[in-house]
Amino acid sequence: MSVESPTFVRFQLGAQLKQAREKAGVTTEQAAALIEVSPSTLRRIEQGRVGLKGPALNALLDRYGVTDAEKRETWLSMARAGKQRGWWAKYGDLPNSYRQYIGLESAASEIQNFETLVVPGLLQTAEYARAIISADASQPTPQATDERVIVRLERQKLLAEEKLRLVAVIDEAVLHRQIGGPEVMRDQLSALLTAQKRWNVNVQVIPFREGAYASMVSSFHILSFDEGPGVVYIEGLTGDLYAEGEDVDRCTRVFSSLRAAALSPTASTTMIKRIRDEETP
Repeated sequence: MSVESPTFVRFQLGAQLKQAREKAGVTTEQAAALIEVSPSTLRRIEQGRVGLKGPALNALLDRYGVTDAEKRETWLSMARAGKQRGWWAKYGDLPNSYRQYIGLESAASEIQNFETLVVPGLLQTAEYARAIISADASQPTPQATDERVIVRLERQKLLAEEKLRLVAVIDEAVLHRQIGGPEVMRDQLSALLTAQKRWNVNVQVIPFREGAYASMVSSFHILSFDEGPGVVYIEGLTGDLYAEGEDVDRCTRVFSSLRAAALSPTASTTMIKRIRDEETP
């Protein structure tokens, strides 16, 4: 379990607690009343969004009939680790949903990311990221925008330090959309070409000529971990979705079909170079 990512620990603990509650036949309302929180707070605990203290955890484990001493101690240890602060905690203006994603990303060993409109966050330049963040529907302040740009660049250290492997599939539209203007786009496309040279980065482009393909209207991330099951993350305007189990398997199959529809990494590099040189000054 990665101490560097308390979010990942909370996420895993929450999922196991939900499984134990359902196995015991205890409703969300009953469990919430037991530890004197609202049902919505209990759901947030099970989603890994908030942690819980030892006495509350012990009360839940008693009610769920979890008697295995080793398992209880493991879960109590996870609860303590989940209370720690990640490196991103010092940036106070980040949305909670974004904090949770960063925490999971920090613990991942591999991310498979499909994007239809923008360059994956882990491969964005500072100015490209600034243009996207400034246009966000939440209308962040200049200070909040600066913080989010810094955080996005900080996240990229996972690739630079080779702690993470990124497999990215992008629609050709990503290469043409002039986010930030021609100069910013030229620098961004050059950055993609540089990233493509890393052993732990793989970028493939689905060309326009491919026509319709699987999941063409929905971007998503599949996060894999050395310990514990994988997670699918889908960002939405009204809220973020995390899915596990069969959904991870289904999205993995879809991602495989996307890679099959895309150009090879070498051909993708050729396309990125051509578009950079033809469409930007």
